[in-house]
Amino acid sequence: MAKNRQILLKSRPEGWPTADNFELVEAPMPEPSDGEVLTRTLFLSLDPYMRGRMSAAKSYADPVPVGGVMGGGTVGEVVASRDANFKKGDIVLGFGGWRDYAALPGRSLRKLDPSLAPVSTALGVLGMPGLTAYVGLIDIGQPKAGETVVVSAASGAVGSVVGQLAKLRGCRAVGIAGGAGKCRFVVDELGFDACIDHRASDFPAQLKAACAGGIDVDFENVGGEVLQAVWPRLNDFARIVVCGLVAQYNDTTPRPGPNLQVLLTRRLTMRGFIVSDHLARGAAFQAEIGPLVRSGKIKYKEHVVEGLERAPEALIGLLQGKNFGKVVVRVA
Repeated sequence: MAKNRQILLKSRPEGWPTADNFELVEAPMPEPSDGEVLTRTLFLSLDPYMRGRMSAAKSYADPVPVGGVMGGGTVGEVVASRDANFKKGDIVLGFGGWRDYAALPGRSLRKLDPSLAPVSTALGVLGMPGLTAYVGLIDIGQPKAGETVVVSAASGAVGSVVGQLAKLRGCRAVGIAGGAGKCRFVVDELGFDACIDHRASDFPAQLKAACAGGIDVDFENVGGEVLQAVWPRLNDFARIVVCGLVAQYNDTTPRPGPNLQVLLTRRLTMRGFIVSDHLARGAAFQAEIGPLVRSGKIKYKEHVVEGLERAPEALIGLLQGKNFGKVVVRVA
């Protein structure tokens, strides 16, 4: 009988997480109940929101309990089914977490067609990150042709799609990323008009030069000093889409906020959003973005980590900006 490796949350981090906050254990193979499907994890998604789930602080989702399996989206292969809608060998999208095998309710799974796109893309450009980009930009940012859209973490899973969608809608796309290599990729491969390295000593000045006409939409994934540099460049009636604040997730004390007088005098719209509130937009997202990905009009980059045991260090690296593209762990 195969063992089921699992990675547990051993302790809650104070500030930056470390390898000591995780524990790799072996558990018995799960048995599916009526209506459940046993899946073998092929790919595990790693995402910035996981840092919030490691904390006990009240948020939009329940934290992972200490001693519990780390949660996460997965692409898996069905190895046994007690749901008539699934059979052995089917490839499914679900929320199996950080483990080799999971018994999941069939109603929580979506069957994937490997002939349409690499199945790992269901965790990235054609999955939750892509939907996040789509809803955040189109529904909340509401970009108009000719406007300037600024995207932080522009080479990442969400930001890369935001900028490409902005270009397809006739906007000027300016990315912000960490490092010259990422900035070159954003401009040369993804087609952004410009990309600024937020690690540069003159980052605010470079951002000002790249956005000489101001900023109409800020798709904010980082916060901190990046948002502080964007704030003075916002035009009247600009929209700030607060998707993530990864630069602040490990803070132990709150940072001072932006000058909200600007929110008043420039009549800005600033809204935070969680993609799980917008799952009804999934069909429209798949209908529009699926063909664009398959035709190559929207490009994507994956950062593939080999082995479940490397998931903790990969998540820590993601929070430090060491990844290049959407992070997925190849489990099997």
